[in-house]
Amino acid sequence: MPDRAAQPVDRRLPTDEARDLISLVRDLARREIAPTAAEEEDSGHFPRELFGLLSESGLLGLPYDPAHGGGGQPYEVYLQVLEELAMTRLTVGLGVSVHTLACHALARYGTEEQRTAHLPAMLGGGLLGAYCLSEPSSGSDAASLRTRAERRGDDWVVTGTKAWTTHGGVADFYTVFARTGAEGPHGITAFLVPGDAEGLSASPPERKMGLKGSPTAQVHLDAVRVAGDRLLGEEGRGFEIALAALDSGRLGIAACATGLAQAALDEAVAYATARRQFGRRIADFQGLRFMLADMATRVEAGRALCLAAARLRDAGRPYSGQAAMAKLLCTDGAMKVATDAVQILGGYGYTADFPAERYLREAKALQIVEGTNQIQRMVIARHLVGPEER
Repeated sequence: MPDRAAQPVDRRLPTDEARDLISLVRDLARREIAPTAAEEEDSGHFPRELFGLLSESGLLGLPYDPAHGGGGQPYEVYLQVLEELAMTRLTVGLGVSVHTLACHALARYGTEEQRTAHLPAMLGGGLLGAYCLSEPSSGSDAASLRTRAERRGDDWVVTGTKAWTTHGGVADFYTVFARTGAEGPHGITAFLVPGDAEGLSASPPERKMGLKGSPTAQVHLDAVRVAGDRLLGEEGRGFEIALAALDSGRLGIAACATGLAQAALDEAVAYATARRQFGRRIADFQGLRFMLADMATRVEAGRALCLAAARLRDAGRPYSGQAAMAKLLCTDGAMKVATDAVQILGGYGYTADFPAERYLREAKALQIVEGTNQIQRMVIARHLVGPEER
């Protein structure tokens, strides 16, 4: 089958610096990620060394303050970097998004002393982060979490189990949400926990349908002592901090979904223009042409909504509802585009010799992580008509 190289996405970027950044990311992805992506995903290899390279290249702190080692890029640009990475390998794009999520609580709610002490290493010093909110008994109902933190002198002792933690067991730091007060959302506090803290351990990674190269594991905190100066924000405001991080994180997932959908579309176009049946390209059959047209429209619509929400965020305007819409539209769109890509490739699409089947397995995860798409619909409806009456 002759190879048809995908055309780079025609991006509308706000500055020459942003255009140079995207060129850098594309070159890095082509050289360092693409050659081993399929093999490493198949074997379940997590490219920890690659995240070190991304950190050295300034790609793990793009939307944060340069004063603390960040890249100072608007979300409009950062999300397009994520898309480029996810287009090449979702494990990498998602990993950067999760790391950015893990840095959010400190960057936005930490004191200046905390930011000065910890952010430079987190954003550009080779460290990798994880975000610990979900638990075995509290997923969508995150406010019912049971992990507890008790004050012991100037320190805190944290005990509990976190679930579905991306980078669980390999992260250098964990943003952990634990209960310090009464039941419900107002008794939760955020902590920055070192990855090598005594009493912190991880279960073997979950055996997932897709994203096999991205470790997802339970994280156990067995009387982990956390210094008092690692409490982030005000005591009892952790749930508010968690939700603010998730608004930004959902844009990251939307961008990753857009990159995955673009990759699936590119694969389908390449196959359809090379494969011949009944004496002509299968791309010349109207039914298949219409499928490709619908796929391309879903990709562009998702990208537009994602970036529109990012621009609201960059302008300091409310964007929570739009973030939920972007996460919903982009991830549902990625699932549909990936499904259609498999169909266009026919039997080949169902084999591991082509990446379409991997895209399909990975797209499913994006409809679940950082708030299922059913939760996104609840968030969107709440912005439209207010909370549900009880």
